[in-house]
Amino acid sequence: MAISLEPIKRSTLRIYIGKKFYRLKRYKEWYFGNKKYAIKQSHTLLSHVISSHKTILLRELKDVEMWLQHNKIKNLKIATNKLNKITIKPGETFSYWRLIGHPTKRKGYVEGMILHYGKVTTGIGGGLCQLSNLLYWITLHSPLTVTERYRHSYDVFPDSRRSQPFGSGATCAYNYLDLQIKNETNHTYQLVIYLTDTHLVGEWRAEAPATRTYDVYEKEHSITLEYWGGYVRHNSIYRKVFNLKGEPIDDEFITENHAIMMYEPLLETTIETSE
Repeated sequence: MAISLEPIKRSTLRIYIGKKFYRLKRYKEWYFGNKKYAIKQSHTLLSHVISSHKTILLRELKDVEMWLQHNKIKNLKIATNKLNKITIKPGETFSYWRLIGHPTKRKGYVEGMILHYGKVTTGIGGGLCQLSNLLYWITLHSPLTVTERYRHSYDVFPDSRRSQPFGSGATCAYNYLDLQIKNETNHTYQLVIYLTDTHLVGEWRAEAPATRTYDVYEKEHSITLEYWGGYVRHNSIYRKVFNLKGEPIDDEFITENHAIMMYEPLLETTIETSE
């Protein structure tokens, strides 16, 4: 399963032109394509919680100053207000960036941590990947269908107290690295997303109770030493599907991941990480 990767070196000009091209391509899809996008927020909560999860807001990360974590919280508060209580009717598609919009200073976003080709740097709106990671995870525990998701190309931080399989997140970059989720069921779903003093909390609700439960896990985890001297981490993500009696009814392949490691594979650390 393992494939070979090596670091990509692109000029600043090429990166700039590439972003412009792919952003224009995304705008064309949003406004001239045939998808029906979810845009409505309903303040009435749907009755049934289908899946839920929470992730801690302030984490100590290697070589990352804590002021970036506090700024991330400011950015998350703005973005979650755009997504909270959005409903997805049958046939509609949830687009992460179409709903949030461009995170700019004028809208109140501040400098936060972003990962750029495996390196920690800063940018306006940084930290929103915690939100896309959480959305992807709770969606994997629901009947909703992920139609577009991008994996992290670099494994930046060593594992410590990891609660989710490696590669179970979704990276994001306005607007070309989007997270899109389609409702292919017969029932309306609703996203509830908010911050407490300590956690980012998300849940999918629905107008009908759940008929399935899910267990997301990894297979074929490996680390390979590449010819160029670095390491690449690999795995595949699956989910087991159970009926309400707890009986297994399916075992579905979700995706595979390949990421260049930015640390030594056997490095010991107490730094807490998550997808």
